[in-house]
Amino acid sequence: MIKSLINLFFPKVCSACRTLLMSNEVVFCTSCRHEMPLTQYYLDPKNEAAKKFYGRVDAVHVSALLYFNKRGIVQELIHNLKYKGHEEIGSVLGSWQAEELKELQLEIPFDAVIPVPLHKRKLRERGYNQVSTFGKIIASELNIPFSEKILIRKVYSKTQSKKNLIGRTENIENIFDTVFTETDHHKHYLLVDDVLTTGATLEACSRALLKIPGAKISIVCMAMAH
Repeated sequence: MIKSLINLFFPKVCSACRTLLMSNEVVFCTSCRHEMPLTQYYLDPKNEAAKKFYGRVDAVHVSALLYFNKRGIVQELIHNLKYKGHEEIGSVLGSWQAEELKELQLEIPFDAVIPVPLHKRKLRERGYNQVSTFGKIIASELNIPFSEKILIRKVYSKTQSKKNLIGRTENIENIFDTVFTETDHHKHYLLVDDVLTTGATLEACSRALLKIPGAKISIVCMAMAH
């Protein structure tokens, strides 16, 4: 009864199109769920996301769950997740991503999930890291640890979406660093982010993580600019 009253005064709407959700729908309406532009990249080791890192990062696996198009359904989702506090979007996408990762037959299994970090100042301003819920769900469903302590962001910077290509790659190598102990050596880290564009941020994060002796890197994103 209480749940019904809450839904009456605060009806749940689709995170993509804002239409009212039916009682059996969660986060997305059935129509939007069917329209999600899935990449299926996990099925192809030489997918377009992986090609972005050729010669830049020696990654074990790279994939993205969805295609990101301007003014498209995925842009709306990421915007609501990143700026409007709808962390439940990250939970659903994390669950979808985990299902794909379970189908991978990697010789080296993942040991831990690590999100691209926010600077402490940015974290205070936003109140949460939009990638954390996505990563936590993946870690939970793969039954591996989730860590926000190993990879750190040393430099506060403006939102990437407001920069041009040169601005995104400029001095980015010095933005990230790692804090680790001997127990973190020889691990396969799954690095997660929201949208893959130039790959500069993920490359810098990967290089920082590869300072850990014996570390290996894989990368997955919620979406890839298409």
